[in-house]
Amino acid sequence: MDAQKMLEDQGVELEDLVDAAFALYVGDKEKTEITRRKAMFRAKIRLNLQDQNVGMLLEAAIHLDKMASGEASGIFSSSADPSALVADELIGMSIAEYIAGKKGLFNYVRYDREKPGILARLPPFLDDAVGALVAGTMTRVFEE
Repeated sequence: MDAQKMLEDQGVELEDLVDAAFALYVGDKEKTEITRRKAMFRAKIRLNLQDQNVGMLLEAAIHLDKMASGEASGIFSSSADPSALVADELIGMSIAEYIAGKKGLFNYVRYDREKPGILARLPPFLDDAVGALVAGTMTRVFEE
């Protein structure tokens, strides 16, 4: 299964990613520029979703959320996002830095803190993984 389909199965559509990405957009507000950047984002996020490393980290986040909700068994058994839990952040940091280096990591912090759009509705591990995917991809869009 590809990563885009995996996210869709979790209720995360491509346009949800676009909406979350551009909720924190601070670039040129001209409509043609936004349209161009959104097209770039869609193309780059599709490429990132084809990367096996990104896909495996997203799948890990989905599995960990299932463990947290009781759908799967494991050592993690709380559906909350406790402050002592950092594994979700580590997955997010790994994805953001893998896609866009330290700039992606810096941008991930913004998305993780604000949780725009779909990110606010996702479970603890997936919100960080998807937020990092969005942040890393947006970083790459702005590097061009």
